[in-house]
Amino acid sequence: MRRVLLLMLASAFLHADTFYFTIAGLGGEPEYDARFSGWAKDLDKLLHQAEPQAKIKTLYGADATRANVEAHLREIAKEAKPDDSVVLMLIGHGSSDEFDYKFNLPGPDLSATELAGLLDKLPTTHQLIVNMTSASGGSITALEKPKRVVITATKAGTEKNATVFPRYWIEGMRDPAADSDKNDIVTALEVFRYAEDKTAKFYETQKRLSTEHALIEDAGKGEGVKIPSAENGEGLTAGRFAVLHLGAAVAQSRDPAKLALLKQKEDLEAQIDDLKYRKASMAVQEYRGQLQQLLIQLAETQKALDQ
Repeated sequence: MRRVLLLMLASAFLHADTFYFTIAGLGGEPEYDARFSGWAKDLDKLLHQAEPQAKIKTLYGADATRANVEAHLREIAKEAKPDDSVVLMLIGHGSSDEFDYKFNLPGPDLSATELAGLLDKLPTTHQLIVNMTSASGGSITALEKPKRVVITATKAGTEKNATVFPRYWIEGMRDPAADSDKNDIVTALEVFRYAEDKTAKFYETQKRLSTEHALIEDAGKGEGVKIPSAENGEGLTAGRFAVLHLGAAVAQSRDPAKLALLKQKEDLEAQIDDLKYRKASMAVQEYRGQLQQLLIQLAETQKALDQ
């Protein structure tokens, strides 16, 4: 019976279209601009390799405007069929007050309420929203909807520090270890668990107080949970939502050169995190000098990955 269900899931995923839409918002500082755009490029490349038949759109830098986001979601609304899937991934900075969450973009920001309105117009209810920005927990109430999977990097709008969750979400999408049931289909629930665990271990290793606590919500309750279960009614839809197949991703992960570059990039990003953490105790020129060197190395690594 389990094998039959898995085959049904694979068949449905293969015969319906999947629209992947990744947006890297405003960095505000050179290191964040480089990091956010780099993550968006990594996702774009991974998706094109793993799901070449999918419909993939990636916006970053000056192109990641509210107008362009709205325009592409309107295009999806015209093109998508009821049985298609939409995977929307947000990277960057966010802000939240007692009224609404906003995704920081070049020019006017995009609020969670506005985004929800655009998503509600899509003909498909099979939607995965992965909001990996700071303060992303503040977007859950506006975005929640029955059968819509919403994942956030933070548990509330008050967690305002830059997040590392995107790093491990991307890693989970390309690491076969995330496929816990070994069926070569990585689900939203599997990647969430992988990234949430890796993020927690990052702060433990760095001996830092965690400033982000990822949540998942797919029951339309408006409240996310860290550990989805039958008891709290969360995780069922996410466990059935296929994010991608592992075929091409496995091939990439077995490329020693590619793996080395990905590890190097992760190490450089961790060094930048550590440097920013120590900024207050450093001389300005020393901080800027070290940051510039790390950014140059990160740019060179990203260029090698892009080739």
